[in-house]
Parts: sequence; C-alpha cells; structure tokens
Amino acid sequence: MISVHAWGRAGAPLLVCLHGVTSHGRHFARLAERLADLFYVLAPDQRGHGVSTWEPPWHLEQYVEDVLEAVPDEPAVWLGHSFGGRIAFEVAAAVPGRVKRLVLLDPAIRIPSQVGLSAAENARRDRSYDSFDEGIDRRYEESVLSTAPRDLVESELREHLLPDKDGRYRYRYCQSAVVAAYGEMTREPPSFEHVRLPTLLVLGETSYLPYDELLDAHAAALGDLLEVVRIPAGHTVLWDALDDTARAVEGFLN
Repeated sequence: MISVHAWGRAGAPLLVCLHGVTSHGRHFARLAERLADLFYVLAPDQRGHGVSTWEPPWHLEQYVEDVLEAVPDEPAVWLGHSFGGRIAFEVAAAVPGRVKRLVLLDPAIRIPSQVGLSAAENARRDRSYDSFDEGIDRRYEESVLSTAPRDLVESELREHLLPDKDGRYRYRYCQSAVVAAYGEMTREPPSFEHVRLPTLLVLGETSYLPYDELLDAHAAALGDLLEVVRIPAGHTVLWDALDDTARAVEGFLN
C-alpha cells in the first residue's frame, strides 16, 4: 500500500525521508545520492501521493502508522520536509525509540488556521497542463521566490508530473488528501518537551510558512540539542538551496 524509494546499502544506518504534500519520495533523490555511502536512505510516497494508496483516512495518526510499517523497525534518523516534518515529529513523540536524530526542513509543525484554509482552498483547483514544459513553467510562475535550477526541478518531476487519461499533465497526488492534510497541519502538535533529541531545524529565509512563533518554545525545550540553520531559500529548500541544505544535513549527521 505504501511505495518506498531506496538508495544506498541495506544494513547501513537507516535514514527515513518524508516528503510534504503534493510531492513524492523522489524529492530526496539528490540529497540521498550524497548520503548513500553512509546511510540506507528510504523515502516513502506518502498516502495519497505517487504510487502509494490514495484511499483515506488522511489524518496524522494514519500517516504515522503508514511510515512506521513501511520502513524497518529499528532506530533511525528521520528527516521530513514541510508536512513530512510534522509526520516525523509525530513519530518521534509517539515512538521515541525509533528516532535517533531528527532533521526538519522548513517543517509544518503547526500552521495558522488562516494559512491552512488558504492553502486548502488553493489545493482544490485542478492543476493540469497541456505539456510537461508548461507545467514546469507554471511552477516557476506560481513560486515567485524559487531560485531552483530548472534541470533539478525537471529531473524530479519527470516521474511525478505525467499525462492523465484526458492527455493533460497532472501531478500524481490526490487533491482530497492534500486538502485534508492542510487541515491536519493546523492541529496542535505534541509538546516539544516530548521530543527531546538531537534536532536540526533548517529554515528558508523567504519561506511562506511561519516558524518564528514556535522557535522560542522549541529552543527552550531542547537547549543545546537543537541546531538552527537559516538558508537563502523559500519553502522548498532542497530546490532553492540544495547545496546549502545538504551541507547542513551532512554536518549534523557527521
């Protein structure tokens, strides 16, 4: 039911990567290739995305159950971007023995209700295109702050932005699941005191997702266990600043 992408050698230390809404597991391909000599990297397609099941339920508890069942039952580093960061955080709170370190890339630990509503309403519209190239062009038009190299975006989306039955190109995700996920992101998260483990927090300086209102509480709860890195990027840090993001992750894990 849950498809998992893999890099590296089985038996090496495990690194689990969780993507955000509208994305897929191969969002982490470039980062995983850099880490494959040291880690066995697994990146599931979340429920409602890619080739994993699109069927509900689409709530946090189900996403946590999905990823725990999809990867080996052993302590691992967990890395999550956006909604994937919230899911990784929930895993660390629910089963702390499964998480050795936590990497949060511009995470949606909790978003304001008005942000969730706006994003969910936007996700209801049909995002379809006459061609792959038009879809990529529109991606840049809609993400005015994105500085991502076009070849990086195209290589990742070749397996994610595909022709549909009507011949138009659409992303491989379920709109209903995405709308539901934005509602889940507005839910109150577990207390930071319940997730006291070494954590890297990478924040995009021009991200549309606010984190400043959570940062003081996060830092107070973790103290020296929390490392915060701000990089010149929007929300999608692995697109806008792949090298900066990868260096931060590599330094933290090494």
